[in-house]
Amino acid sequence: MATINGSDIKKLVVACDAGMGSSVMLASTLRKQLVKNGVTVEHTPVNSIPADADLVVCHSGLAARARASAPGKPVVPFQVFLGDPAVTKVVKAIQTGEDINV
Repeated sequence: MATINGSDIKKLVVACDAGMGSSVMLASTLRKQLVKNGVTVEHTPVNSIPADADLVVCHSGLAARARASAPGKPVVPFQVFLGDPAVTKVVKAIQTGEDINV
């Protein structure tokens, strides 16, 4: 299991597949929550994760593809697009400088 400190995250990527826009809503929500922490939040296709991403969050069904697309990058999978405990934990860790275990 890898660990990244929340204070080291400057670019968070919400990776998606061709869906219904739920991940766009998540990216927008995260952008608002993390703007004060200087974190850039981007929404990208799972097969096009940028090399400068510090952390990737994606639906659990896309986690394997995200890891293949961004080898070596920490990937946090979630089950529910809004209100998922895994995403809440990431936000808290970034805001407080806690570690995220992935």
